[in-house]
Amino acid sequence: MDVKKVTTSTGFKLSVMTLAIMNITAVVSLRGLPAEAVYGLSSAFYYLFAAIVFLIPTAMVAAELAAMFSDKQGGVFRWVGEAYGARTGFLAIWLQWIESTIWYPTVLTFGAVSIAFIGMNEAHDMTLASNKVFTLVVVLAIYWIATFIALKGLGWVGKISKWGGMIGTIIPAALLILLGIIYLSTGGQNHMDMSQGFFPDLTKFDNLVLASSIFLFYAGMEMMGIHVMDVKNPSRNYPKAIVIGSLVTVCIFVLGTFALGLIVPAKDINLTQSLLIGFDNYFRYLHISWAGPIIAIALMFGVLAGVLTWVAGPSKGIFAVGKAGYLPPFFQKANKNGVQRNILLIQGCVVTLLALLFVVMPSVQSFYQILSQLTVLLYLIMYMLMFSAAIVLRYKMKDTPRPFRLGKGNGLMWLLGCVGFCGALLAFILSFVPPSQIATGSNTVWFSVLVIGCIVVVGAPFVIYAMRKPSWKDPEAAAQFAPFHWEEQPAAVPADTTAKAKPSPSAKPSSSELRNK
Repeated sequence: MDVKKVTTSTGFKLSVMTLAIMNITAVVSLRGLPAEAVYGLSSAFYYLFAAIVFLIPTAMVAAELAAMFSDKQGGVFRWVGEAYGARTGFLAIWLQWIESTIWYPTVLTFGAVSIAFIGMNEAHDMTLASNKVFTLVVVLAIYWIATFIALKGLGWVGKISKWGGMIGTIIPAALLILLGIIYLSTGGQNHMDMSQGFFPDLTKFDNLVLASSIFLFYAGMEMMGIHVMDVKNPSRNYPKAIVIGSLVTVCIFVLGTFALGLIVPAKDINLTQSLLIGFDNYFRYLHISWAGPIIAIALMFGVLAGVLTWVAGPSKGIFAVGKAGYLPPFFQKANKNGVQRNILLIQGCVVTLLALLFVVMPSVQSFYQILSQLTVLLYLIMYMLMFSAAIVLRYKMKDTPRPFRLGKGNGLMWLLGCVGFCGALLAFILSFVPPSQIATGSNTVWFSVLVIGCIVVVGAPFVIYAMRKPSWKDPEAAAQFAPFHWEEQPAAVPADTTAKAKPSPSAKPSSSELRNK
């Protein structure tokens, strides 16, 4: 296969607004609004701060990297691997996959609460939502349903994800904001603590901890970078779409959090239940309590759609990398639909084991929070690798064409890369501190899960990489997986100096592959 002939974009070109909407649906999730509603007006500061130091840098840096390698497989594996080597690239895509695997129980806990609130008796619904056994059963049921749908192929995933995103995220977000406006304009009592002001008290260190999880609210924007070549005039229209999408995303988060804080007092906010309680309170105020179960069903459908998108996404990325020789043959098995069967099944077993942690955590809420923090830590490591790799590649591959480039020189890349890296590092450090607003049980359990979890998860890909064998490589898949630029360099050595030069063994196959191509 001639690498030069790989299609870098489809014939169809995305409009600015279409790409902006795609960004919004990929990033926005309503399940995290209660976590920020406890901060009152200062929640807006955190949203804006995270958007400036994380959302915008992530989207813009990922766009350059995606355009730079638009004709090569690997995603974040390719981006980081070109800068730091295959071992570190494997770590990056491993973290992207395993982070999503650990994340499933947290988002599915929200789905279980949505199902609990389908009833008409709020007291009974709240009791059911707090029941560990009920939550565990629902989490596992929704996840395995999503897995079996994913095994049917991308067609099923695409349809359910599209409609689920609209019904379960965008429409409820708009409705929540509208309900807040109606509530205030008709004389409803404001339960939000207005004394905190816009700027938070940064002298209280523990107040920053829970807010650091807001960075993960904006996670996933780097995935939109794959569409940079599908936009007409990407150097002008892609940034425009990112700015529009980012502004709307921030508005949904800020106004949605305010709308929730207006109707639910900060002292009564619960991370897993308050969104549904907020809707129920609004509907009761407007004398339309019958609408509560409808919105609960919609939110549950949105959770299923979101899980489907992620089940079929990162697992497919590590599947492609695995077939290039980085995972044992067992993990390279696909079903008749070409779906990564064994990886999805192993992923399901991990999710099941994590869900069983309910029995050792003091409450559903503490389980929800500790797993959320672990996913934040793992994903932020991947982002720090991505930001630093983008800067390194400006020097290692300075002559490589960049269809979408941040600035003419390296100044803008240094600015956005450093801001994004430092923002991710700050959130990473803060995520280790237990939040004072939530009962997380024993601090020993909290630190043990986070520290040991990080060590085990980060160490695993290095062990797998060290154990890899030539027999792991699928010849057909490996032939389609373009070599790294540092593997191609020996091919450029003049013929009369090849006897003196001693290229590494790993370089020889790559050179021969290139000559065959």
